[in-house]
Amino acid sequence: MTSTDGDSAKLSREEEEERLHFQKVTNAFRSYKKHSTAAIHKREEYMGRLPVEHQKLLRKHGYQDTMDDLKQAVEQNNEIIINILKDVEGLFENVTHPGKAETDPRVRPGAVDMDKVQSTIKQIVRDWSSTGAAERAGCYTPLVNSLLSLYPANRGQVKVLVPGAGLGRLAFDIAMEGFECQGSEFSLYMLFASNFILNKCQSVDCYKIQPYIHQFSNNLTSKDQLREIRFPDLDPNTLPEDAKFSMAAGDFLEVYSTPEYVSSHDCVVTCFFVDCAHNIIQFVQTIHRILKQGGTWINLGPLLYHFSDMKGEDSIEPDYQTLKAIIQDLGFEFESEETSVPCTYSQNQTSMLQYSYNCVRFTARKK
Repeated sequence: MTSTDGDSAKLSREEEEERLHFQKVTNAFRSYKKHSTAAIHKREEYMGRLPVEHQKLLRKHGYQDTMDDLKQAVEQNNEIIINILKDVEGLFENVTHPGKAETDPRVRPGAVDMDKVQSTIKQIVRDWSSTGAAERAGCYTPLVNSLLSLYPANRGQVKVLVPGAGLGRLAFDIAMEGFECQGSEFSLYMLFASNFILNKCQSVDCYKIQPYIHQFSNNLTSKDQLREIRFPDLDPNTLPEDAKFSMAAGDFLEVYSTPEYVSSHDCVVTCFFVDCAHNIIQFVQTIHRILKQGGTWINLGPLLYHFSDMKGEDSIEPDYQTLKAIIQDLGFEFESEETSVPCTYSQNQTSMLQYSYNCVRFTARKK
């Protein structure tokens, strides 16, 4: 076999893996209704095995009514998912994804995949609803304000990259301020949903979703679990026609380690992103490589380290002071820094359980 044949075989394997992953994610969305309804039926089945007096008490005080309402909410959410899936086959240029039956174990979604569908639904609230406005004000607004103060003029000439862009709201808000901005995202779950919101939503609050119906614990009332959220809170079509805004798909390290991105951007903005790495030093090096001389990196987030203690995954987890020293050694100079910045992430405001991160926010310049 020649080296060319070997490269072709490797490419074919990679293409097949991508197709399988695409189909698995698609199947996860398609399985949403079945999976979510089964979770409700499981509770109903258990209730049917309880002592009769317990069943009567639960029914008397509305528990079965809540189960019925939850099943209706699944139907409503599934309508949104149907819309999300409508155009995903043409999402990537020159790529076709022939369908594989869900019976193929390689594309059959598991519990983790279904959790990602539910997380995507909650991410809609964070990025594109008025309910998420307070959370965005604590995370996105300070980053945008830092950009505005760093680049007070000629913003159309300033190239900004937002890795780990999720559903694209931060990158969109940056583009709305006149910057040339590209959001980058690896997750197909996020890319499917962001494509729907950015390209298919035609007016403010034209859709509604019930994102908390899968949260069966820490509900003060059933109304909290069933709460409807309208989206988007801003019409994506308000972006000026001449705005330079795009969303790129792919692994951050693979896409932006290529020669064309060397010294290509004036600013990189990361929000809840750097701790998504197996090796966070690779992320820092790649950000440094992307930036032009004198370019700035604006960061906000905790150090959750997504792959830490994950079975079958490698991870290093330096503390922040160690990480800061490494960032400096790799050619950055810190210009501003705040610690213990309180932030939430896709937090259900009505839940009896509230999580909050004490984040770090900094601006560093490439020397």
